[in-house]
Amino acid sequence: MPSQAQAASPEGVAITTTAHVPGTPTPTRKFWPHGWWRLVDIQIGIIPLPVYLIVAVLLAVLTVEGEIKPDAPTMIAVLALGGFTCAEIGKRLPLLRNIGAGAIFATFIPSALVYYKLIPPQIATAIGDFTKFTNFLYLYIAAIIVGSILGMDRAVLIKGFVKIFVPLGVGSVAAACVGTAVGTALGLGAHHTFFYIVVPIMAGGVGEGAIPLSIGYGAILGVPQGDVFAQVLPPVMLGSLTAIVFAGTLNAVGKRKPHLTGEGRLQPDSENDMAAAAPVETGPIDPATVAGAGLTAVTLYLLGVMCHHLTGLPAPVAMLFLAVLAKLASAVSPRLQAGGFIVYKFVQVGMTYPLLFAIGVSMTPWDKLVAAFTVPNLITIVSTVTTLMATGYVVGRWLGMYPIETAIVNACHSGQGGTGDVAILTAANRMALMPFAQIATRIGGALTVTGTLVVLRWLGAAPV
Repeated sequence: MPSQAQAASPEGVAITTTAHVPGTPTPTRKFWPHGWWRLVDIQIGIIPLPVYLIVAVLLAVLTVEGEIKPDAPTMIAVLALGGFTCAEIGKRLPLLRNIGAGAIFATFIPSALVYYKLIPPQIATAIGDFTKFTNFLYLYIAAIIVGSILGMDRAVLIKGFVKIFVPLGVGSVAAACVGTAVGTALGLGAHHTFFYIVVPIMAGGVGEGAIPLSIGYGAILGVPQGDVFAQVLPPVMLGSLTAIVFAGTLNAVGKRKPHLTGEGRLQPDSENDMAAAAPVETGPIDPATVAGAGLTAVTLYLLGVMCHHLTGLPAPVAMLFLAVLAKLASAVSPRLQAGGFIVYKFVQVGMTYPLLFAIGVSMTPWDKLVAAFTVPNLITIVSTVTTLMATGYVVGRWLGMYPIETAIVNACHSGQGGTGDVAILTAANRMALMPFAQIATRIGGALTVTGTLVVLRWLGAAPV
């Protein structure tokens, strides 16, 4: 028989509880509601299992009926279902889950599915239209950059921004030398290796790297821009994939050797810990504050767009500098900074894998990626990315920074632009490094493209 005992509630009211006596039958709970609640608490990514199944059935029916539209509610369901499914598969694979398989699968599985026509064309088209016209990649980057910058200590922030250029610059030069030497030794030719493999890897992605690079090559060499673009795109994508794998590997190394990593902090300083910095003396954060912080991030992005029109500086870079300026000038109250941190965490948890899925469907051509998988190309690309990251590791450690963090920031210099930054930092579980990743990608990429076009014009020689 169960025994009864009385306990006092905080209000002083006696509450009768039932305790199970060993040797007596265990009371059985009915399925409803407790059994149902257990099912609801099972999640695929962030999606409760019953909701996951309902969404899957609804999307299948809507697809058959031809009712898949590129509107926000439908696309949220599609991208969440696809992104978290692919990520969950990657996270459950032995060994691979330790090197960022979640981010890799969320990006490249949908690319393959589109190429082999395993995703219905109307879904692929709707995802492409939604991704293009909403431009929600930049909304994501705005929230991540603003939230992470506002959560940093002011002194540590400025020191980090000054220091990060050293491992980035040294790593770029070392990677260019080693990559070109390896490609030349493998018979690819020094000219072709440097201009068509090594430089595209560090050019800043597709939109701000491969495209302007191919336009410049075409104008200087008098060849069709499309032909050049087809040559420089595969190294961009395969270099990004290599960086994702290596970043995930460094994350695993950091778990075994914690003295080498700040878990997202660039240099040893407890005040740079975002989790500690965000909630200081702010009290409970209400929804209005969180919404205000989100609008602040959007406002800074729009100011970045305006700066782009006025100065030509890429909007994410302008936004980054404006956020740093706002932080250093104490223009944002501690309460709003804490709200920005909540926005940052919400976007990181809820939007990362759906965004990667959208990128895989709409911006990652599978055939171009596969085209780069020749042995000489692969060895050259891996050598370039390895040198870039290894140099960042060594120089960062020499400067008193966390070597794993500096290596990961350098890895973003070989990423696929903003999309590559998201995938690399997701695989490394260090999204707080997004501001520094943007420096590596945008500024590093712009300097690489500009310097390369100057050198090519000076050489005036056709590619080999």
